[in-house]
Amino acid sequence: MRQIRIEKVVLNIGCGGDLQKVEKAEKLLKYLTGREKVLITKSKRRSTFGIAKGKPIGVKVTLRKKKALEFLKKAFAAIDNKLKASWFDEEGNFSFGIKEYIDLPGVKYKPEIGMLGMDVCVTLERPGFRIKRRKVQKRKIPKEHRISKEEAIEWVKKTFGVEVEG
Repeated sequence: MRQIRIEKVVLNIGCGGDLQKVEKAEKLLKYLTGREKVLITKSKRRSTFGIAKGKPIGVKVTLRKKKALEFLKKAFAAIDNKLKASWFDEEGNFSFGIKEYIDLPGVKYKPEIGMLGMDVCVTLERPGFRIKRRKVQKRKIPKEHRISKEEAIEWVKKTFGVEVEG
């Protein structure tokens, strides 16, 4: 029950309200993962950034199980198998950015997409974490069963051979 595993890997491309960039981001995520994308829309009505409520501002895709593991190996290769300790949060999850999608091994440049980067967010879990999501008798994860930052760093080093700095 103490074994750490990947719950999900979320790929996110923020576009800042540019509809052409949103379309390119959709094509890119479809090209990289083969999965259906989810549009991220503006939820609050605040005119600070000049984007209306309900307008698409980004695209994301969630990967789980084998596809998540395969993509994560490629993503680590794109950042030279190096992570910073500050990229991990207190629950053991971590995220990092890829500046250009052509940094991923085996991915070719597509002129109709152009150059786009993305954020990769990894959520870790242990067996038994379902109790926080189930419908009947939801519970909090006990403190001793949660994943700490240090445990997550050690797991990433051991599982993927990634070097963690700082």
